Amino acid sequence: MFPLKPPKATFKSYLLPQTEDKIAPEPRLKKLEPVLLPGEIVVNEVNFVRKCIATNTSQYDLWGKLVCSNFKISFITDDPMPLQKFHYRNLLLGEHDVALTCIEQIVTVNDTKRKQKVLGPNQKLKFNPTELIIYCKDFRIVRFRFDEAGPESAKKVCLAIAHYSQPADLQLLFAFEYVGKKYHNPAKKVNGIDPGGGGGGQLTPLFETYSDWDREIKRTGASEWRVCSVNEGYMISTCLPEYFVVPSSLADQDLKQYSYSFTGRRMPMWCWNHSNGSALVRMASIKDQLQQRKIDQRICNAVTRSHPQRSDVYKSDLDKSLPNIQEIQAAFLKLKQLCVNEPFEETEEKWLSSLDNSHWLEYVRLFLKHSAELVYMLDCKHVSVVLHEEEGRDLSCCVASLIQVMLDPYFRTIAGFQSLIQKEWVMAGYPFLDRCNHLKKSDKESPLFLMFLDCVWQLLEQYPSAFEFSEAYLTILYDSTRISLFGTFLFNSPHQRVKQSTEFAISKNIQLGDEKGLRFPSVWDWSLQHTVRDRMLFHNPLYIGKSAPCVHNGAVKYFKRSKKNYSSTLRGLPPSLKNGIISEQDFLPRRNSLILKLKPDFLHHTDSTTNGMEQYFREWFSKPVDLHGVILPHLSGTQIKLWKLCYFRWIPEAQINSGGFITAFHKISLLADEVDVLNRCLRQHSGTPPLLTNTSELDQSRMYFRANGLSDSSTTPDFLSSSFPFSPVGNLCRRSILGTPLSKFLSGAKIWLSTETLANED
Repeated sequence: MFPLKPPKATFKSYLLPQTEDKIAPEPRLKKLEPVLLPGEIVVNEVNFVRKCIATNTSQYDLWGKLVCSNFKISFITDDPMPLQKFHYRNLLLGEHDVALTCIEQIVTVNDTKRKQKVLGPNQKLKFNPTELIIYCKDFRIVRFRFDEAGPESAKKVCLAIAHYSQPADLQLLFAFEYVGKKYHNPAKKVNGIDPGGGGGGQLTPLFETYSDWDREIKRTGASEWRVCSVNEGYMISTCLPEYFVVPSSLADQDLKQYSYSFTGRRMPMWCWNHSNGSALVRMASIKDQLQQRKIDQRICNAVTRSHPQRSDVYKSDLDKSLPNIQEIQAAFLKLKQLCVNEPFEETEEKWLSSLDNSHWLEYVRLFLKHSAELVYMLDCKHVSVVLHEEEGRDLSCCVASLIQVMLDPYFRTIAGFQSLIQKEWVMAGYPFLDRCNHLKKSDKESPLFLMFLDCVWQLLEQYPSAFEFSEAYLTILYDSTRISLFGTFLFNSPHQRVKQSTEFAISKNIQLGDEKGLRFPSVWDWSLQHTVRDRMLFHNPLYIGKSAPCVHNGAVKYFKRSKKNYSSTLRGLPPSLKNGIISEQDFLPRRNSLILKLKPDFLHHTDSTTNGMEQYFREWFSKPVDLHGVILPHLSGTQIKLWKLCYFRWIPEAQINSGGFITAFHKISLLADEVDVLNRCLRQHSGTPPLLTNTSELDQSRMYFRANGLSDSSTTPDFLSSSFPFSPVGNLCRRSILGTPLSKFLSGAKIWLSTETLANED
């Protein structure tokens, strides 16, 4: 039997025990890897890169890896963002990512040799870069330092970014690779995309089918118009959709015959019908001089016969009335230079006059003014309007869309606005590929779509309760044009999408079945980019819908808000300022002011038409605004503003921490959510089932900021700044201007103090 205790050791050692050297395990470095989409591959990368946050200090710089893929440049870091309390996210792009199609210019710098070079595609770089500066199309400037990185690796990644951001062919854009990996032939074609606006479930029609156009005809009551399928298979025109609307009196054979006389064979195309019967039509110029008078007369007669009162047709020559795309591009370049110019101290005193000289705000005003004049013809004179343009693909897109936004409240909702862009821009053949310059080689680049969004923002700013969407939605929509994933903003026409995607499918052995080309992701499927919570930012808390629920004697009733509900907004205003009708002395420009040198306005013409127009505008502006009727823009210089959230969001000196308009947005959102909660409680109390039974009460809210309860008294969150929800505070690469007059003003200094006093203030 073995003893329970082990025997004592009999060996005795007289040597000191040797201590084992314990090798401490090396700290495991977290592998920094980019998040890749289907079809996205890494083409080059470099470690130990420093992203510069401020140009005058390296205190807030971030360390990480710079990666170039065939979709984006991605900076991956473990460092926490300084002053970063930022909730807005894009599911396709990280906080430090830039889509390749958003890159405007790439500049490499070598400090020791004092050299710099603007990199183009297939160029050589004779020096090792110590710094990389990327100028983006959305006004961002991103800087990276390679002080600790391998010089050859830094050079290779710079050349890779230059090469992949300037593709030689359309099919090299990332959308083709993405669709090639993700494409599945659907059993049934889906005719519409969920707008992803945080609820509602209403589809956005794509106007790719006969039924979409037919529904729009019935929605507007255009009884004397029909859907035409003469262009099926793009047999007549490659820059028109397969289906569009024409007067019922025009036979298909006549359209085929007339089409040869139009520029680009773009036949007249119906846009919209007023309830009084007047129609809005777009038409390219007639290049056949011999047949011009005859064809023009026949088209106008057909439009006249489609009017219940057989009213005359009013023709508007947009090429003569509005700036061309080259002038708009020149104004935009001046605006961009003004917004990214540094050092700011040297330009501050002349900033407002420089903005005036860029003519951007003047062009915004001209588009609004001309559109309002045509609203008068449609709404008051009851005549149909034909928009004439050389090719009918640029200015008419913008003017036709603005007219419909002013006249039709449906287009002021999220789903309606998206259908408007799909109808008047995407399917009508606006050349997004050339105007956005996705391939970096177009001499026809022009920001006309941004001009349109800016004009809509002016209306939203003037009538916030008339629009369901917010300015954050408009800004995100503009940003989406710079992401090379959505077929919505990638092509010059629907025909080009079909042709290019079919060729790509054949080269990749993709079976299309009955589909006409690959089905690219639509930008209206917002779930690809944003979470449900972030999509709540699309909703305007001030929006007043067509009707609102009211509980009376236990029953839910709906009432329409009448004009009387809004009359209080006009009280207390001097007559000269009501609704933008200003007196002659208000036209006088002040030094360094935003008031433009206005061209003759509605009030300065003498003919009978303009006298009637003057009377129409005076009567309209003298009445309370009907948010679900016609809205007209304020056109004085003081009313046309600069869209700061879009143009200034990357500039730290224009941000106000815990302040700015976002504080009002926060409070209004809380109030709107409280009202929504009360309405739901009242419905439940009356025994009425909730409107959305499959979702929780919390998810029914459309507000980004929610009230915790009816007695909620929460203060403004710390993470808010005047650029919310876009630019995180501190995540910028711009020179600090602390101590300048503007920074003092933003910090709350009194605006009537002199510049010198502000500059010397502690």
